[in-house]
Amino acid sequence: MKVSVGGFSFNQAFLNGTMDVFGYLETVRYRYGLTTVDLWNGQFADRSHPLLKLPDRDYLKKIRQAMDEKEMTLVNIAIDGAHLWDPDADKREALHKNALEYLDASILLGAKTVRIDTGGRGQSAFSEEELDYVAGRYREYCQIAQENGFTIGPENHMGPSLVPGEMKRLAEAVNHRSYGFLLHMHRWDQDREQGDAIVAPWTVHTHFDPQTAEADDAVETIRMLKKSGYDGYWGVEHHAHKQPYLEVEWLLTTVKHLLLMSEDDNNGEEQA
Repeated sequence: MKVSVGGFSFNQAFLNGTMDVFGYLETVRYRYGLTTVDLWNGQFADRSHPLLKLPDRDYLKKIRQAMDEKEMTLVNIAIDGAHLWDPDADKREALHKNALEYLDASILLGAKTVRIDTGGRGQSAFSEEELDYVAGRYREYCQIAQENGFTIGPENHMGPSLVPGEMKRLAEAVNHRSYGFLLHMHRWDQDREQGDAIVAPWTVHTHFDPQTAEADDAVETIRMLKKSGYDGYWGVEHHAHKQPYLEVEWLLTTVKHLLLMSEDDNNGEEQA
């Protein structure tokens, strides 16, 4: 099955010093038996820096080597500290430079999809000026992505990205074949029931959390995405504070079951 484990699922283990990025790779490969990597840059970046600055290139090469040795593929990398819009022009430029550095790192690591947020925290919509800037930057990044075999775009994570209509507006403004959306199922501030379907045409990666995996319409959401042409990976992201290994195992098993159910025309119900 095309499933992955989002790196943020083990954030507590990172914070308490019991896991690093190499431990994550070992866990995913040998505990859960997956060859997929679904990184969050907080797993290897300098988290004391507000822009989560990258480590040196030699360290990134060690991560790539560890993935290659385990025959693992980086299906997604979610990048914080490089979002596009900030009202301060100097901060925008610093974010842009950081994004370019992370795109270079994504190429080195062999990423298939890359998430960089829109920015605009606290807003529900982009002004025309903001939209022009954000769409222009994504087009610039999409050109890099196209030349290196991956897709790039936002996640419904902050500000206007939590409004599906704004994400449709942005995708149409970017209008690039290498633009793609990381859909965190059902995480919307507006139009929650229709949100996933609105962004489905641009979705290139997905994340389930415990609430969305247990939602009554979880199977139908999977079917809807498949009908829209989605053929990517089904990631899990659990913000577990205790027993993360067990919690992630449960969520991963639940999503696998949902995927099986989605292939059954009878919704998994046996006929008497």
